[in-house]
Amino acid sequence: MEKLGENLKKLLLVGIGTAAVTAEKSKEILDELVKKGELTVEQGKVLNKELKHNIKETIKDNVKVSVKASTPEELQTLLEKMTPEQIEQLKQQISNMEQAAEEKTADTEEAVEAEEEKPEKTAEATEEASEEAADAE
Repeated sequence: MEKLGENLKKLLLVGIGTAAVTAEKSKEILDELVKKGELTVEQGKVLNKELKHNIKETIKDNVKVSVKASTPEELQTLLEKMTPEQIEQLKQQISNMEQAAEEKTADTEEAVEAEEEKPEKTAEATEEASEEAADAE
């Protein structure tokens, strides 16, 4: 379990380090271009912001951290390592998931009830049509 935690820590540090180095290098390149007069300062700032934004998106898309606890003991160990803020966020996520599940269940029940009412409505419509046809004759 400790190896998993260490590996996750190393993975996160690699991702953060990569982002930091990339941001520093991009700033250095932009500074050089500005010095050479190839870019104005404003263009350099805009380009730097875009690069940082793109780096953040790339990291979000490509760096996946998943922790799978296969036993209650492993889950307990993970929970013990969490900060109070992380635990609060986890509680909020669980609450959101429960609400979504309840809404889905309610929607499913409404759909089932609607389906059960359809044959009754169809039978009523058929009877009304028959009565109207008989009245028309």
